[in-house]
Amino acid sequence: MKHIDITDINSAWDDDAIAVLMQYIEIPARSPIFDPDWESAGHIDAVAELFLAWVQRRELLGLSVELVRLPGLTPVLVAELPATRSELTNSTVVLYGHMDKQPEMLPWSEGLGPWTPVLRGERLYGRGGGDDGYAMFAAIFALEALQRAGGDHGRVVVLIEASEESSSIHLGAYLDHLQQRIGRPDLVVCLDSFCETYDRVWLTTGLRGVAGGVLEIVVAEDSPHSGRASGVLPSAVRILRQLLDRIEDSTSGAILIESANVEIPDERVREAVIAAGVFPSLASSFHPVPGLQPISDDPAEQLLHGTWRPALEVIGIDHLPSVDDGGNVFRSRLRVKLSLRVPPTSDVESVVAEMIDRLATDPPYGALVRFTPGARGPGWNAPPFASWLTDAVSEASVTYFGNPSASCGVGGTIPFMGMLVRKFPDAQFLVVGVLGPESNAHGPDEFLHVPTAKRLTACVAEVLNAHARSML
Repeated sequence: MKHIDITDINSAWDDDAIAVLMQYIEIPARSPIFDPDWESAGHIDAVAELFLAWVQRRELLGLSVELVRLPGLTPVLVAELPATRSELTNSTVVLYGHMDKQPEMLPWSEGLGPWTPVLRGERLYGRGGGDDGYAMFAAIFALEALQRAGGDHGRVVVLIEASEESSSIHLGAYLDHLQQRIGRPDLVVCLDSFCETYDRVWLTTGLRGVAGGVLEIVVAEDSPHSGRASGVLPSAVRILRQLLDRIEDSTSGAILIESANVEIPDERVREAVIAAGVFPSLASSFHPVPGLQPISDDPAEQLLHGTWRPALEVIGIDHLPSVDDGGNVFRSRLRVKLSLRVPPTSDVESVVAEMIDRLATDPPYGALVRFTPGARGPGWNAPPFASWLTDAVSEASVTYFGNPSASCGVGGTIPFMGMLVRKFPDAQFLVVGVLGPESNAHGPDEFLHVPTAKRLTACVAEVLNAHARSML
């Protein structure tokens, strides 16, 4: 097979995908955990129908596509393509992405907004473009490019779900429902990860799991004048501080939950050292205020902190007024949403059990304390790469990015990977993405770096062909 024609891929993205992605960004298809009325709102169905109509217009020989719906669950887009050769009929590749989105996270910069698509140079701004609306276009364009180049691929199943940002709470039912159609894949390509730089393919070798929930603290039924109650009753804020101290050392950030701490494999430590040599500092991917000191000055340690060590974040608080509206009122209740990222090999259920025990047992001052576990997702540690996969990704990265590939773990969670590696332990997994420096997934000013999406599309096509060759 000749190399993939990147010119055709560039044209497909510019002439077709960008316009549809802009329509997609305009639809506030918040994931079901953020929009309990998602069915009546219709936004997730709207993006699913938009994607379905787009795939149906493509002239990809042999492609079939449908929206699969289970009662009460968000839909899943399933596209299937037969193998190019009879010898590859029993070889299956799964290409994965998702179409649901995080909430708005205001404010965005002037002229930008979560549901306002804006193309500025190489960046397409708006919620969901890079996380993860681009994935479906990359998957279909890679298959089209492979057909044009005369390459081969096994039987392909493209799976685009709609509950990933809710820890894939609906996906498990679909994996069971679609088990016969999915078969037993020997290659899974996940298009929902990060890249530490935009100058090469970054292979994700690990994903942290996530465990969390809502902590509710009630001290009094009323909200008295702070001048009367403070010093007499313990405030909900004081109790919150004490409860958080049970699960996190506020000085070091160390997580005190035993099951959330694991020994980091030696190969992941070595990998972090190598990856840190490619880019100077993970902290430089963000915008810290001048003078802020990161938790570690060692780039390799930054990577390990962000990928193999647990970390706690308070991601939402109820019953606290804004500064402008904050009167002299005693804080008698709080409702706090916690998110604990845990290492790839941690047992998430054990972590949740420990959180319940530490937060809800023997509450300070006898306050009313409830901890309700929320959506959770398992982590994932990549199995060893087959030599054909390592060679194919490295060659494709040099061809289309100009630099060899690199690899490292990622601090986020893709529950699909944890689900699949348990079902198919012998499969090869290629986890890649376009969320690089400043792309700000989940936050204000999220953008898709369009050139990276184009180049990655070509790389995926090359990997699919290399996979087919390895199976012949």
